[in-house]
Amino acid sequence: MTTTAFAFIAAAYLIGSLSFAVIVSKAMGMADPRSYGSGNPGATNVLRSGKKVAAALTLLGDGAKGWVAVALASWLAPRYGLGSREVAMVAIAVLAGHMWPVFFGFKGGKGVATAVGVLFGFSLPLALAAVATWLFMAFVVRISSLSALTACVLAPVYAYFILGPQSPYFGTCIIIAILVIHRHKSNLINLLTGQESRIGEKAAPKDEQQ
Repeated sequence: MTTTAFAFIAAAYLIGSLSFAVIVSKAMGMADPRSYGSGNPGATNVLRSGKKVAAALTLLGDGAKGWVAVALASWLAPRYGLGSREVAMVAIAVLAGHMWPVFFGFKGGKGVATAVGVLFGFSLPLALAAVATWLFMAFVVRISSLSALTACVLAPVYAYFILGPQSPYFGTCIIIAILVIHRHKSNLINLLTGQESRIGEKAAPKDEQQ
């Protein structure tokens, strides 16, 4: 790996480490999202506070950083002699930064919004297919985690047909799906036991749920 490629990847990780759930909540005088609900610093948990604007800003911020990292890498890569393989590594780095942020004790979110932002950086049709899947599932089952997991599982399938199996981004979509599913382990348990909360439910303090 060249020094330039490493710099791209490190910068993407730092961008991903900006947790907008925490940043937005602090800026709006709200409780730390890690202190209530699921304890996850993400848009769904922020929504449990009842502050829809904060949740929307969190969603946009977390999604935008995924798109910015990939879009900038794609734009700058040719002039620095880098290719799509390095851009794919940037995509994984920005997602890893969100999940394990250096600025917040390596305790981050589950990566759904950032993953969608990455998909927008890869391909607009691919991202729209994943978003449509999430929206359809959310409308039908009203469970954010199940909607996200379904979209993540299908994203590599969409990538196979939209980008082709030879694209490095196809393999990246598989890695992204694995990482997001891994971060949803507790949600999977709740889904299996029928305890998973639905979209828009008010949150109790985190310690009251344990």
